[in-house]
Amino acid sequence: MLEMFEYDFMQRAFLAGMIIAVLASVSGTFIVLRRYSMISETLAHSALVGVAVGLVAGLNPLWMAVIVSILSAWLIEYLRAHFSLYSDAVLAILLSGSLAIAVIIVSLGGAFNNSLFSYLFGSILSVSGADVITILVFGFLCLGILLLFAKEFYFIAYDEEVAKTSGIKVKLLNFLLVSIVAVIIALSIRVVGSLLIGALMVIPTVSALQYRQGFVRTLLISLFFALFSVASGMTLSFYFSLPSGATIVLSVLVVFIISLIVNKR
Repeated sequence: MLEMFEYDFMQRAFLAGMIIAVLASVSGTFIVLRRYSMISETLAHSALVGVAVGLVAGLNPLWMAVIVSILSAWLIEYLRAHFSLYSDAVLAILLSGSLAIAVIIVSLGGAFNNSLFSYLFGSILSVSGADVITILVFGFLCLGILLLFAKEFYFIAYDEEVAKTSGIKVKLLNFLLVSIVAVIIALSIRVVGSLLIGALMVIPTVSALQYRQGFVRTLLISLFFALFSVASGMTLSFYFSLPSGATIVLSVLVVFIISLIVNKR
């Protein structure tokens, strides 16, 4: 098993994957508790618009994905807060709209190629040293903010109205949370893929919730599941020449099924 670490691209991919697992599971815990799980899929599709713009315009697709994903996160939160729209309706509208825009941009620019598919489904071969450094820097920044405001985010997830009356700046923290989630998703699409990152962000937390533990233990269990899924998924990806994103998601689905069976008994 250790022979795969003889290759530089696997070392980069594993390092990036472990960081992404930590970020996805921690941020995913807050969005699942807020019943806001679909925001991960919506922002992933929005990030795909940034990738499409980057590929067509000759810009860095990763940075364009970050910018477009953050702007989409702000738009989602603005529409939800100021127009009294149901959250799931806002997410559904932007999800389908973003995907349509991405397909049109790519089609007009003739960018349907292997580079695009690596962003759609993830590819361990596409992770460069610069990507790892970017994920490290911005990943730990996002993780630091999440841990710094963990109590406030949990309070808001538990009861937003009570949090408002308690003096917590709910609107500001909501924008901060969705911005962090947007950055994490944009950083993750090189390894997991824009069509699959939502699963890594949601399923470990849902699996951990089956054990009915407190908030901190649930977060730690979710973190363990995410790390295990990334490690096992990338190992399968290397030895069987499979897409990394798909194998990671299959691994986390197996964890979810086992969690259901164990807790039903």
